[in-house]
Amino acid sequence: MKSGFIAVTGKANAGKSTLVNQLVGEKVSIVSHKPQTTRDKIFGILNGDGYQAVFIDTPGLHRPKNALSQYMMQEAEGANEGVDAAIYVLACDKEPDSHDDEHIAALAKLNIPFILAVNKCDVVDPETVPLRIARYKDVKGITAIVPVSARTGKNVDIIRDEIIKALPEGERYFDEDMYTDRSMRFMAAEIIREKALYNLSDEVPYGIGVNINKYTVKENGVTEIDADVICEKKAHKPIIIGKGGAMLKKIGSDARFELERLTGGKVFLTLWVRIKPDWRDDGSVMRMLGYDPKKLK
Repeated sequence: MKSGFIAVTGKANAGKSTLVNQLVGEKVSIVSHKPQTTRDKIFGILNGDGYQAVFIDTPGLHRPKNALSQYMMQEAEGANEGVDAAIYVLACDKEPDSHDDEHIAALAKLNIPFILAVNKCDVVDPETVPLRIARYKDVKGITAIVPVSARTGKNVDIIRDEIIKALPEGERYFDEDMYTDRSMRFMAAEIIREKALYNLSDEVPYGIGVNINKYTVKENGVTEIDADVICEKKAHKPIIIGKGGAMLKKIGSDARFELERLTGGKVFLTLWVRIKPDWRDDGSVMRMLGYDPKKLK
């Protein structure tokens, strides 16, 4: 039996969550085209014949601007501690910079199997991919450099095989039927937030949080969810609600569809919009939403 933890890191919007979802074969983390979608460390668990690989999806590496983003950075940086392997996701559609160089060099020195995933190779000119690979091909400590498309799944199997090969001997950390360490309550909040990210304009989503007030599974199999969509500014509330409530209904409808697919049963979802001014710097609201400010140094 082989098992181990694999940190999946990289800058914001590099495609880490999409890659983890592809590696596990299940939706572990929400995704969107907006940077900093992932806020917590989330485990994606891949179970196979004789192995268990636990991928740690992390918030994107960025410069913190408030208490929430400080929390996110600590979640990201802490994911590298004590892992058995690492994957750095490099977005191929952007020129690498000194921050990429520094993080890649640091991971290469950990003396663990380390894969550089050059992602989004499907959206760039063919000559761009070799240039990205050439920049890091001589870095000692990189086990493999793999051009991938996390969106389409191209070459994800190569990364999966490299990780399975590198896993140390050990017992399973989680039951075989688990694909994430997170609860359904957490997943519901994340799915609602994902649908808000997809449907709302650019200026709103960064200040959005979701709080699950009630999550109940009835005897008839119906799941009842009551949730608050929390925003920072008074001007954002009518945008989230939309004309005649159309936007909030669309967010709710999209979320309900995915939640029913996830739970395998009918979901009754009620959404409310609450204003919590500057909540990303408010410890009590952060704690309510599951972002523990005690982790901040």
